[in-house]
Amino acid sequence: MLNVYAAKWCPHCAKAVEYFKKNHIPFNYIEIEEQPDDIIQKVIDVNGGDDWVVPTLEFNGKWRGGKVFNELDLQLDLKKLGIL
Repeated sequence: MLNVYAAKWCPHCAKAVEYFKKNHIPFNYIEIEEQPDDIIQKVIDVNGGDDWVVPTLEFNGKWRGGKVFNELDLQLDLKKLGIL
């Protein structure tokens, strides 16, 4: 299942979650600020090692770093991850 590392205050996260719901893509919502240090560090590493960026996605061990919401961009990345 798709894991979505997100923050409740992030507008790009909200748009991504809305997209997943609208397109019937099952996902686990993971509030990044409530995660243990090792999970936060993994998300930081995926995003270049400076800080965490959301929404960061993980599916079957494949990662997509955080990006601003763009539906076409998200669709292309979901295809690369094997979700679409």
